[in-house]
Amino acid sequence: MKKILVVVMFIGLLSCKQKSKTPQVSNENASEVGVEVAKDTIVEETTTIPEKNITPLASISDTTFVRLADYSDDFVYEMKYATEDNFLKAQVYDCGECYVRAVTARGLLKANQAFMEKGYRIKFFDCYRPHDVQKKMWKIVPNATYVANPAKGSIHNKGGAVDITLTTLEGKELEMGTPFDFFGRKARHAYTDLPKEVLDNRKLLKTTMESFGFGAITSEWWHYNYKPTLNYKVANFTWDCN
Repeated sequence: MKKILVVVMFIGLLSCKQKSKTPQVSNENASEVGVEVAKDTIVEETTTIPEKNITPLASISDTTFVRLADYSDDFVYEMKYATEDNFLKAQVYDCGECYVRAVTARGLLKANQAFMEKGYRIKFFDCYRPHDVQKKMWKIVPNATYVANPAKGSIHNKGGAVDITLTTLEGKELEMGTPFDFFGRKARHAYTDLPKEVLDNRKLLKTTMESFGFGAITSEWWHYNYKPTLNYKVANFTWDCN
């Protein structure tokens, strides 16, 4: 009887040791150890990003205005119209923020990812522009060559246009041949009397942006329209300055 009892205890101990070798798997490390987690234990994406309390971009309506910086830290900003360092020689934004429609933001995030894989980042000079700001700009420079007539509005007023350049990942601007808002022949895409480096940089910017649904205009190497927004209405949404 004692022998039988000892054998049973030995088998029980062996069984416990074997069980203790099985890893304890959470949802976070399940994929690492190759263990499938039951679907009802997986945490689904919530309606907000907890750490920032920001609504996920994928769940936002295309036409909603969003602050681009809330969705990526990978962009560079120098919002020229929030300063006097622009062709107007006047500050027309109370503060420098880059807002666009959600659909535009999704396109910009994809384009920037492609640039970053090549060692570059998008830098913004201007994004969405409220209609009241367009009126203010027109009052300063009432010339359709330089400022869209607010009677018709600008694609900037629709949240679908951005004025951009490229920088290295460290933030150094690529040479584009002219400054932003240079209104002359040298800023045109068709102008080719420029160093090869400049032409290559402009080509990189243009071809990449176009591959993600953005269209260039002939006279400004920095201006891109997101095609899905072309028929959107002019807006006068304004943001708070903190």
